Amino acid sequence: MRATLRWAHSDLRTHRGEALFLVLATAGIVASLLLATALFGYATNPWQRVFAQARGAHVWLHTDRAADAGELAALDGVEAVAGPYPTASATVAVRGTRASVELRGTAERPEVGRPLLTAGHWIDPADPDGVVLESRLARALLAQPGDTLALPGTPRTLTVLGIADSPERRYRPGEQPGLVWAPPAAVPDPGGQVIGLRLTDPGETDYAVQRAVTVLGAGAIGQVSTWEQARAEAQGDNRLLGQVLGLFGLGALLAAGLAVHGAIGTRIRGHLRDISVLKAIGFTPGQVVRVFLLLHLAYALLGAVAAAALTQAFGSRFPGRLGDAVGVWQGLPGHTVALVAVPACAVLFIGATTGLAAWRAGRVPPVPVPRPAAARGGGLSGAARGALGLRVPRVPVRSRVRGRGARGAGGSGVRGADGPGAPAPAKTGVPDPGEAAGIRELEVRVPPALVLGWHKAFARRPRSLAAVARLTLPLLLIVVAMSAWTTIDRFHTRPEQVGLPTALTVRADAGADDRGTRALLERDPRVAAAYPGVEVAALVPGQTATIALRGLGTREEPYPYALAEGRRAHGPDEAVAGQGLLDLLDVRVGDWVRMTVGDRPQILHIVGRSIEPENAGRVVSTSLDTLRENDPGLTPTLYQLRLRPGADPEEVAARLAASGPEGLEVHAVANPADGLSPLRGVVLGLIAVLALVGLIELLTTIGGTVREGERDLLALKAIGLSPRQITGVTVTATGCTTLAAVLLAAALGLPLAHWLIDAQGASSGIGAGIARAPSPGLLAAVGAAAVLGAAALAAVPSARAARRRLADTLSAVA
Repeated sequence: MRATLRWAHSDLRTHRGEALFLVLATAGIVASLLLATALFGYATNPWQRVFAQARGAHVWLHTDRAADAGELAALDGVEAVAGPYPTASATVAVRGTRASVELRGTAERPEVGRPLLTAGHWIDPADPDGVVLESRLARALLAQPGDTLALPGTPRTLTVLGIADSPERRYRPGEQPGLVWAPPAAVPDPGGQVIGLRLTDPGETDYAVQRAVTVLGAGAIGQVSTWEQARAEAQGDNRLLGQVLGLFGLGALLAAGLAVHGAIGTRIRGHLRDISVLKAIGFTPGQVVRVFLLLHLAYALLGAVAAAALTQAFGSRFPGRLGDAVGVWQGLPGHTVALVAVPACAVLFIGATTGLAAWRAGRVPPVPVPRPAAARGGGLSGAARGALGLRVPRVPVRSRVRGRGARGAGGSGVRGADGPGAPAPAKTGVPDPGEAAGIRELEVRVPPALVLGWHKAFARRPRSLAAVARLTLPLLLIVVAMSAWTTIDRFHTRPEQVGLPTALTVRADAGADDRGTRALLERDPRVAAAYPGVEVAALVPGQTATIALRGLGTREEPYPYALAEGRRAHGPDEAVAGQGLLDLLDVRVGDWVRMTVGDRPQILHIVGRSIEPENAGRVVSTSLDTLRENDPGLTPTLYQLRLRPGADPEEVAARLAASGPEGLEVHAVANPADGLSPLRGVVLGLIAVLALVGLIELLTTIGGTVREGERDLLALKAIGLSPRQITGVTVTATGCTTLAAVLLAAALGLPLAHWLIDAQGASSGIGAGIARAPSPGLLAAVGAAAVLGAAALAAVPSARAARRRLADTLSAVA
């Protein structure tokens, strides 16, 4: 045991830098996996907890006032019915902030879909103007219990009595109105009612919706929302962040395991004699394996424990969503198990890869087997021999020096046509045209260090390919991370290419004059175009869900959709749809779809697929003229504003709200990338971890190249290479290996990044076609930095090895 510890201590002193990098890389990998676990828990558990405590309804039906909720209670699979509650659409304002809301009249606190109070108290029947706000709406309005809400256009005011969490669909400015619970007296003129259904089997949600629509009639249904939509919105971008962290964490873990495997294998090849001596003095194969295994397990364990401790102590202090996610995750029941299981699995994986490499050390014979005099890779290839000068290519050049003073065959780099030492050509009486014109032939020689370095990098095919593959994996993941960064940046710099051609949404009061409103909006100097439109809820075929049917722009001024497939909608009954709608209806571009708006059917021809960041892509869009053909009395209820380059959306919104009529609402269009801001820091952290893993593999490659080149020193010096040229051989070999890994990572990483990003876009409903690769200049800069950095790292150890004493070189060869 003492000898084992002394050997381990000696190995640690010899490879301090490698040990440090292994600990740091393991810590970064485990930290990313723990953060991914926290984000997954944060995305799912809070909403699930609220839904369970509130006895949430699985289906909410917005109907007209004549619908009979009693018939729904008799349906099979319906456990309980909430409501009906009268509803009315309204706009509330407090301290200059406005929001569209749904006033829901409730005489008492519901038993199904029960709001969970977080501040204040429930509605007081003695206070007819007291209301309770949904928590997300309250955060958007910066409202607290006791605040007074104004209803623009009316003299009425509402008083905030409390704030409550709800498992229903969350408030999104310009898309989904916020929820306000109010006494029935506060909803004097309801425009409809809402009914909630709690089911015995949540998996039968679509069937329950279909039965409910059949019982009430399609004309009575205004909108249908389900618990699955609410859960998806609540999880939002947190789940995507968790997926990114988990994917890159697992990839980095695999890269780290392979790097450790390669490091141990290289070290074993370099210390075969030492291992043989250990076995000769009594070490068993199991003891040799245990030394390597326990040493690297200690490195992995130290990094994993450090990552777990730092995440537990400081994770909740991270800024933004990551800190919130860790704070919530630490209060969940499975937190302790995950905190132990994730680092343990990472350590076990690294231990498994270490054991495979250490097993080879146990098979080293006690008596060293003499190495073959020739390398396994064979001699130089024909191309390498030609490059070294055995077959010299010559390039004719015009000599500037004429007559006897010209350089002869002994000059540097310029030789006669027949080379040095060749007999002079016989005089034929005909002057040589090349000589008459002063033409000489320049001998092109490739430096020996480049040729020998290339040969050294790729002579041993299996070993060389393994080194390139291990170095390619972290570089490939870095390329994928850079592509994710570029895609997120594109949402901000080129929003019109990802389905966000407009920056502001304006909603006017019902009955507002269309021409006057458009003139007001287009009068602003920073507004380039104002597209009138309308958005209604439509029942899909089968009556299992509702989608958003939009009519935007006119045939004279079409709305600039971002198309990923097909063409724009120009003719009658033509429309474009998002990926979420195509998946929901199981249709493709070119198909006809039928939907129901109220009691009117609408049949549209899908001629293109648009990139739709809103409503999970469950959107079908056509022109306002097409919808007017089915309903001539349809008037615009919203306007999408495209701003001029350089315009500030917030400044334009404030100016329009101040100059417009009382009921004019102006909201900035929500950008999906706004919720992914923490992903930038995550990507930078992942690139740093992957760079550490790549550095470990690079140091392993350099060390192996230097050790394998020790026995070639005498031969290289014997043929006349200087120490600087010998150093260049190792530097060139390292640079060639890194260059091959960079090219392979770019060739494989770019298609992989496109596939992953587009697959995520398709699964979220936005649709494929949003992925963008980094610019060629950035890729070239990163690749050049990797190659030059590898060459710089290889220069110091290779120069030290090239200047070794003759006795040391003979000892290494022996």
